[in-house]
Amino acid sequence: MKEPAGVNRPWAERVRRRLADVDWRLLSDLVPVPTISLVAFIAPPPATSVPDLELELAGMLARAADVRAELDAWEVPRTPRLRALYDDPEKGLDRLAGEIRAYWAAAIEPYWPRIRTLMEGDLLYRARMLAEGGVHRMLSDLDANVSWQGERLHLAHRFCRGVRPLDGRGLLLVPSVFAWPRIFSITVPPFQPTLRYPPRGVATLWESERRDPPAALAAVLGPTRARLLAELDQPASTRELAVRTGLSEPGANQHLTALRKAGLCSAHRTGRYVLYARTTVAEALLNPA
Repeated sequence: MKEPAGVNRPWAERVRRRLADVDWRLLSDLVPVPTISLVAFIAPPPATSVPDLELELAGMLARAADVRAELDAWEVPRTPRLRALYDDPEKGLDRLAGEIRAYWAAAIEPYWPRIRTLMEGDLLYRARMLAEGGVHRMLSDLDANVSWQGERLHLAHRFCRGVRPLDGRGLLLVPSVFAWPRIFSITVPPFQPTLRYPPRGVATLWESERRDPPAALAAVLGPTRARLLAELDQPASTRELAVRTGLSEPGANQHLTALRKAGLCSAHRTGRYVLYARTTVAEALLNPA
């Protein structure tokens, strides 16, 4: 796995072993490090406000006719896998979709409720700033690479420049945990003008700290199950949770099964590993604010 940027290094270290079982070489070719730009067919603007993996993959698979033109315009070395994608875009995109599904299952899905909570919190904050002070207020603290120059929004890119009128099409804001420390934008038709940026609080996303669950939640679930939920600040296996809580593995598994049936945690098998993760409902119960 390629060396990640600073704030995401704890996440990378946790998923490195699981990704050893995943073939994601074509995906890696299309997201080189350092990432200067991406081809549009792999990262178009999201189609809905609540992205769904299969919906996004369906949109990618429908763009086979655009693959060659976008690869021609993309100034990166052509690996054998990229050449195969160029020669047969439909077959290549099928392979890419499979790699993305496998990568998602191993590296993203167990963490998705936590990531989604952070991004939704950022969007709610932006909506409040828009209501209080308009678009200038909303974007004023978006990112150090974003600033106003008169009536123009200036995006500080290292490798591209130019003026792009919005022509009444608006600007879609997409918080992205893995964009840090940069911003990415899409400004050319036929796409909705889009700005991807690191959400507020991204530097704390992967922090782990032992904390007591809310007393009210422990009173409802019982102290053991509430403690297990609190320990799932990062996805973990039954064995890890048993060691942390002093439970036997069968005992931890029994409680985790009950929490999963109640919709408070989910189980994710990736190769040899089964990880438990909090759901969005559990995140809300543990963080009522």
